[in-house]
Amino acid sequence: MTAVLPRAGRDADVLFDPSSVAVVGASDDESKYGNWIAVQALRMLGRRPVHLVNRRGGTVLGRPAARSLAELAEPVELVVVAVPAAGFEAAVDDALAAGARAVVGITAGFAELGAEGRALQQRVTERVRSAGAVLLGPNCLGVADSTTGLTLASNPLPSGTVSLLSQSGNMALELSGFLTGHGLGFARFASLGNQADVGVADLIRSCTRHAGTELIAVYCEDFGDGREFTDAAAQARRAGKPVVLLTVGGSAASVRGAASHTGSLTSDSDVIDAACRAAGVYRVATPRELADLAATLRQQGPVEVRRVAVLADGGGHASVAADVTEAAGLAVPEFSPRLSDALRRELPPSAGVRNPIDLAGAGEQDITSFTRVLEVTLAEPDTDAVLMTGYFGGYREYGERLGAGELATAHRIADLVRGQGKPVVVHTMRADSPAARALAERGVPVFGAVEQAARALALLGSAPAPEAPAAVPAPAEPVTDDGYWSSRALFAAAGVPFPDGARVTTAAEAVAAAERIGYPVVLKAEGLLHKSDAGGVALGLSTADELRAALADMHARLRAPGYTVEAMADLRDTVELIAGVRRDPRFGPVVMVGLGGVFTEVLADVAFALAPVDQAGAEQLLRSLRAAALLTGARGRPPVDVPAAARVVATISALAAAHPEIAELEINPLLAAPGRVTALDARIVLADD
Repeated sequence: MTAVLPRAGRDADVLFDPSSVAVVGASDDESKYGNWIAVQALRMLGRRPVHLVNRRGGTVLGRPAARSLAELAEPVELVVVAVPAAGFEAAVDDALAAGARAVVGITAGFAELGAEGRALQQRVTERVRSAGAVLLGPNCLGVADSTTGLTLASNPLPSGTVSLLSQSGNMALELSGFLTGHGLGFARFASLGNQADVGVADLIRSCTRHAGTELIAVYCEDFGDGREFTDAAAQARRAGKPVVLLTVGGSAASVRGAASHTGSLTSDSDVIDAACRAAGVYRVATPRELADLAATLRQQGPVEVRRVAVLADGGGHASVAADVTEAAGLAVPEFSPRLSDALRRELPPSAGVRNPIDLAGAGEQDITSFTRVLEVTLAEPDTDAVLMTGYFGGYREYGERLGAGELATAHRIADLVRGQGKPVVVHTMRADSPAARALAERGVPVFGAVEQAARALALLGSAPAPEAPAAVPAPAEPVTDDGYWSSRALFAAAGVPFPDGARVTTAAEAVAAAERIGYPVVLKAEGLLHKSDAGGVALGLSTADELRAALADMHARLRAPGYTVEAMADLRDTVELIAGVRRDPRFGPVVMVGLGGVFTEVLADVAFALAPVDQAGAEQLLRSLRAAALLTGARGRPPVDVPAAARVVATISALAAAHPEIAELEINPLLAAPGRVTALDARIVLADD
């Protein structure tokens, strides 16, 4: 697992503002990384010393090249290593001997290739740490910082206020194109590579401290210590620097690709979503979405958007924009009579004023109507944001006078948006027009497709403020037995309510237990993962004879090591839930709740959160289910005891957090009823040693 800075004397900040730089493996061969990095490095001459190193000496790119770092007359603070894998270890040793505080490993051929490469990577990493230095990579594409003039990436990147931390160099190049389209660029860029030493969490913390960074964009395939990532991202969000994440894990194919790309261990997409919610991280699906959201966040910062007013200069655009906005999960509510009347006073009689707004030709007659209508709409308390769509930007094609008025209107719109404090996004058929460029340059996001604009608004409200983490319990005595009865006892000792029951091995013991508990009873076979499917559960046994017969039949078929006799639960007015925790290799214990019983896998109505959760967090999870109406009373049913169910979820999440030896635990079903909850099954899976 990736180590986390800081250690004594080690600081990731040195990667971005070194006093001097050397490129080991600098080359004249334009097909090699050593050439690409050296070309960019030489752009820094005059700002800091830059040394080129090639084992043959001579000249590289027209400048003298040292044969080794030992030939240099002064220490070098940052060394980029771009040599074949066989020479990487020796090159790192030379860098440390030359006084390097930071090493950037461009070289590939380590953990991504298997055990032997992983061992070499670990050996080199330990040497770097022992020297008090830091290592970025290996298998990375460099580092850059526009605020310090550092240019050690393989390609030039536009300057701006977005810091990008990426495990893919090409992703950075694609993103730079999208950001440039919104008038944005990079404050910093760091290629993560294999994260052998410096990890994504370390770099997020460094960017949080960095005055030139306003937004942190992350493309990550392997989070290393996922809890450190979550903590670092939450700190960044609280510091006013939103984190936007693009990652993989949504398909088996993407997981395979990540494994072959950097030897990455990916996490399930649901787990990543849970981490994002905990940290207030925005999650996007594509590089374009990332750039679109960055532009929208730049305008107003993180805000909650639910109710959107659509402003169009044509009926078709108005209707389509309303449809795509609602399809993105936002509401386009009908305006109040007060707002509709105010809009009617600004527009011709044929205009639409109920939401969406259709200017119905007002733009051609008076281009300033856009500003007046927008001002009235933004002033409405029930309007969270405005999506403007249609032909704005194209009116200049009708003549110089209209074009000049359109450009002036764009300036006034930008000023109005700045003063109102509500998000406004613009879709136009003429996204490259002077008016559209004027809007974008003044911070109003402009899109060439209306669905992009709607999606950007939807994403804007997708990441609430970071959650306050629940207290992590102290480690408990390790569990060594994961049998059903032991699992049940562990849960019960923590306060989870179960029906009265007893473990038995013979018919006589079973009958004695039933007589103590009271008929009817349930008989369960131990040692089965899915008891019901295997015929390991017999319900409603009302007499001793029925119990003996069921036990004989079950034992003949299953030869279970033991059985339990339990009181028959009251099933009236109940909802079956599932509550469980599994341990993710990167993010640790993750709690899951959903509809339980036989519906768990069929309906897949589940919600996830990082464990532990408190009762309030557990209740929020339960109420987020698609079928939450069943819990609160649907179609005349009485509401169930949601707080009691939440207490059980919180209890088992704390139990899992206190027992790192437990890989999975689960209660399915957990019966929720009015005034009570009852656990009917318990399962624990211990982690492999």
